Parts: sequence; C-alpha cells; structure tokens
Amino acid sequence: MGTLYIVSTPIGNLEDVTFRAARLLGSVDLVLAEDTRRAGILLRHLDIQTALLSLHEHNEESRIEGVLDRLQAGQSLALISDAGTPLVSDPGYRLVGRAVDAGHSVIPIPGPSAVMAALVASNLPPIPFTFLGFPPRKGKERRAVLERVAAGEGTSVLFEAPDRTARTLDELARTAGDTRPAAVARELTKMHEEVRRGTLGELARYYREEPPRGEVTVVVGPRQEMELSGAVDEAAVEALASALLEEGASPSRAAREVARRLGVSRNRVYTLVQQIAHDPGSDAADPAASPST
Repeated sequence: MGTLYIVSTPIGNLEDVTFRAARLLGSVDLVLAEDTRRAGILLRHLDIQTALLSLHEHNEESRIEGVLDRLQAGQSLALISDAGTPLVSDPGYRLVGRAVDAGHSVIPIPGPSAVMAALVASNLPPIPFTFLGFPPRKGKERRAVLERVAAGEGTSVLFEAPDRTARTLDELARTAGDTRPAAVARELTKMHEEVRRGTLGELARYYREEPPRGEVTVVVGPRQEMELSGAVDEAAVEALASALLEEGASPSRAAREVARRLGVSRNRVYTLVQQIAHDPGSDAADPAASPST
C-alpha cells in the first residue's frame, strides 16, 4: 500500500518551509499540486526535481482513480496546495477520503498556516476559535455565515478576496455590531505584510478608502454579553430598538436583534423595547424590572 503525505507549504516567505517538508518533497514519487507553475517555483528554490501533476478543484474527481492506482502500486505521493495546508479552503478533501477508504496511509506534514498566523497576530482571544473559510458571495448561505460570526462566543476567522473585503467588513459591522473588535491580516509573511486592528466599523471605513491587495484574512472577536447597568448601554439599546421598531419590527423581533447586535441578553432588554413600543416618547423602563416572557 502507498502513502499520501499532506504537505503544508509556505504562505509567502519560502524560508518558512520545514526541513521535513523539503525532505519529503524530494523523496516522494510524485507531487500533486494545485498549480504546477507555483509548485515549480518552490521545488526549484529547494533544488528538487520530483515530477509534478496538477490536482485542483476542476480536475480532482477525474484524477482520483489514477492517484489511487499509484498508491496501490506502493508509491509515495505528496499533496500540496498553492500555499499553506491542503484541504483548508483548497482541493484534496475528496482524494484524501478515497485514499483513507482504500486503506492507504495518509500522513500530515504540518507547517505554515494563514489561519493560525492571523489569529495569533490579531490580539483577539485565540481559544476558542472557528475557521469559516471564504464566506459565500450572496444569498441565505452568506447571511448564515455572517450571523454565525455575530453570534459566536469565540473568535471567528475568515478568508476573503481583496476586492470584497470592504463589503464583507461593512456587512459584518451591521450584523455583529460596529464596535466589535476585529483585525485584518494581509500578505502574511511577505514583504508588504500588514495586520490592522480595530473595530469592524473602523476597519470597514478604512478599507473602503484603501482597498487591500493580496491575500486577506479577517479575524472577528467573540460576542460579549453585557449587563444593562449604565446610561450609555441603555441609550444604545433605546436608539437601536427605536430604529428597528420604526422599520416595522415587532417588539419581540426588535429585542432579538438588539441582543444579537449589541451582545446584550435578550431578557435584559425586552422590557425596554416593550416600553419604547407602547410609548415612544417616554423614558425607557427600569432595566431592573422583570422582563416578559
């Protein structure tokens, strides 16, 4: 039986390749690469002449049987993506599944990761965190991902294309709250590496004026539950609740939206929302009052 190595490669700086990765890339029978031209740059840098075969999202299914035949013949193969760890927003998942089912050894060779690099540089809580890949471009699926980030009790990490970064930050600010802490990391390990930290609102405004270039990773901090104990918190709740009610939302829905966007317990704001709905001109109810259920 053969062996399939899942080899992590540099995400920018070629000096980040590990000794183990370099040794294996030079000793396997074949390297399966997402883009053979980009893989060739790495192999030439390492002075490696191992043969390359393309395996990407458009031909993965058609390549699997041939790869399995090679493994059945006892060959050792290395799977690499354009950068970082294969399968993580990259091709290879179907191939690995078939190789495992066929009884072949599948061995990970860890190394550089844009997800981990952005997470540890973000100054946001690293545990727990959720990696969500590239968000869908539109529709219910996109909305579901944004809502998941907004409701997340841990830090969320996403990839995004540079030309869609400002739009995604705008939508995250509307969904998760303008003041939610976040970071945008781009061109990690490269010459123009940048990690910009701030709130979702601040970052959205910045990247509308200064569109990013290169690979982008967005890190969003966890939702914070707040107690309604101060005038500022009450004022924020009243302002948002009033706007939602004016748009036609029911008190119950407005309370849910306020709780989600501001990270406030729904039960703590429901009485305030009810008071605004019944008497918009009056002061909000005492937040210590028992909420309706």
